[in-house]
This record gives sequence, C-alpha cells and structure tokens, in this order.
Amino acid sequence: MEEKFDVLAVGAGYAGAVAARALADQGKRVLVLERRDHIGGNAYDRPDQAGVLIHQYGPHIFHTNDKQVFDWLSRFTRWRDYQHRVVANIPDGRGGRITYPVPFNLTSLETAFGPEEGRRLGDKLTAAYGAEKKVTILELRQNQDPSIAALADYVYEHVFVHYTMKQWGQRPEDIDPNTTARVPVFLSRDDRYFQDTYQGMPLEGYTPMFERMLDHPSITVELGTDALGRLDLSGNTLKVDGAPFDGQVIYTGQADELFGFRFGPLPYRTLDFAFETLEQDDFQGYGTVNYTVDEDFTRITEFKHLTGQAAPGVTTIVKEYSKAYTGERGEIPYYAIINPENNALYAKYRAEADRFSNLHLLGRLAEYKYYNMDAIAGKALELAEKL
Repeated sequence: MEEKFDVLAVGAGYAGAVAARALADQGKRVLVLERRDHIGGNAYDRPDQAGVLIHQYGPHIFHTNDKQVFDWLSRFTRWRDYQHRVVANIPDGRGGRITYPVPFNLTSLETAFGPEEGRRLGDKLTAAYGAEKKVTILELRQNQDPSIAALADYVYEHVFVHYTMKQWGQRPEDIDPNTTARVPVFLSRDDRYFQDTYQGMPLEGYTPMFERMLDHPSITVELGTDALGRLDLSGNTLKVDGAPFDGQVIYTGQADELFGFRFGPLPYRTLDFAFETLEQDDFQGYGTVNYTVDEDFTRITEFKHLTGQAAPGVTTIVKEYSKAYTGERGEIPYYAIINPENNALYAKYRAEADRFSNLHLLGRLAEYKYYNMDAIAGKALELAEKL
C-alpha cells in the first residue's frame, strides 16, 4: 500500500469521491475502495429497463448557496436548470383530494382555506411577520391571534405530524419538539422547495459526473471490495492488508460497523422503494408529491420531471416506504436517528477512531449526521485541503 498509495478512501459517494479527486489534484496517489458494484453512492443513477433515467436510491436534487462547491462540481458536469417544486396530496374531507405547495405558503393558504379567507390570513401573517419570511409553527402557535394559532394547528396536522410519523416511526408525543419548531410557513408565492442560489440537475446524470470526477491518473477505484476486510484497527497502529499504513485513510461508511459494533449498533431509518413503469407520458405533473396525511408511503417521485428526459409514452415513478433499519442483508442505512442517547453511543465510536491520527471519518454514516449533498462535498474539500 505505502509503495503505491498515499491515501485510502473507503466509499465512492460524494464524501469519498470528492476528497479523492481533490487530493489527486494535489499530487496524492489515492485508492478508492467501494463495496457496491458502482460509484456515486446513493446519488447513483441509471437507465431502467424502459430507458428512463432513475435515481436508484431515491431522488437527489442538487441545491446550494456555496459558490465554491458549485464551481468545483461544475468541472465535471454541465447543469440542467431545474427548480424543485413539491406538493402535498391530501384528502379534502369531501371524498376528493387537493394538492398545494410545500413548504406551506401563501398559495397553499388560498387552496386550503379558499381564495378569500386564504388572502385574509396571508395579509394578516405578512403584516405580523413581514413578506418573504419563513415563520415556524412554534412562532405561529405563540401568536395571540386565534386565527393564526389555528393556522399553525392546521399545518401541523395536515403537513407535518402524519408525514413525520411515517418517516421516523414515532408517535406525535415522541417527536422532538425542536423538529416541530422548525417546520415553516413561507410568507411568499415562491413555490420552489428550495430558495438556494444554485439549483439544478447534472445534465447527463450523477453517475457520469462521478465518472469524470474519478477519472484521474492518480486515482485507482476498486468496486465490489469490502474495505473492512482489509482494515485492521485492533492495535494502536492502523494496518491495511496486514501491514502498518502511515498514509491517510478517509472512511465514509458506518462508524459502528468499522469497529465491529462493539458498543452496539447505531439506530437508523431505512427506505423501501417500489418502482413502477407506466405506459403514459406523465403521471403526476411534478417531480415529487408528498402524501402527508394518508397512504403508507411518504411520497411519489416521477423522474422525468427531475431529469427533463424526453421519453414519450413511458414514465417511471417510485413510492418510498420508511421503516426501521435492522441491518438485514440488502438494507441500507439512510437517516441517523439523532437524539442524546444515540449521540452518546456514537461518541464512543468516534473516540475509537480518534486513537488513529491518520483515520478521518467523513460523511452521513461515518459522522452520524444528516448532510445535504453540497454540504458533504464542501466538507470533503475542506478535509482534502487540511491533509
């Protein structure tokens, strides 16, 4: 290893691939080991049997306010201008269904309460908090005006609580109050899900972007390789393939798995995806529709709206079902369940990693945190600069 490589990166998703390329650009020789049979991590996309470009592990929409990250990624892709819009699909109480934008905004108000009452409530909210502001449920509930407090209750019931129960498998009373407090009502007619300066989709897909990123003479990628069988952290010196390795190791997998679950497994939520190809041009008119009140699934994504792909007469959708991660074969840990108890458990694994000065935990799984794509790309660039 030391004769051939300066850096070992475990994982070829955003964390590992961005760090690998940034270090290779600085003259480091990097070996990337990826357990799966493809690069790109959970952002991996591919054509399905109908020729529709799908995101294998659920929808990934790029957005950022970090110009440095955007410019760096733009070395490896052109972008399709895509502004993500999401609607909630809920029963209207009269046997039909209604849809309105989420986050809940001034347009949503008029759909939910009728044009006249919706405008009245919107004017009242704008007068109280200012235009183009995001006001949390907690703030609205503390307002002395009963109609504003009632609006907060409506958003909590129809947009937040049932969706969150499905997503996290919790009862309303078990949901972290801080999470509830952050749910916003957007006092705007901007129906976009994100308001970031830079938004879009890689023009040819995420996988080609990662292929270009890892295409460097100083980067070697091995797919279908479980790095844990080659790493030895049992002593005081980090070993690779049985020999001490003084180079840098960037690990992007599960921290608990890295150390053999010696303190117990860290809890996660996982997802089941039900893909369906339909012989029609369009299924739902939006990239993503959230089912916030009923249905077992949380949302339906229709990929052609995200990618802009022209595929007449055919479209592919996916329904997402959230459930507890058990570690069974084939399950993928997607979301860390953040609470004081789990953070304390993670801290034990972090302390084990900190015994090795050349071992760096990077990414959602390794750090037991939620990161957007741009944030982890930024962290990978920072780590590469530091190293």
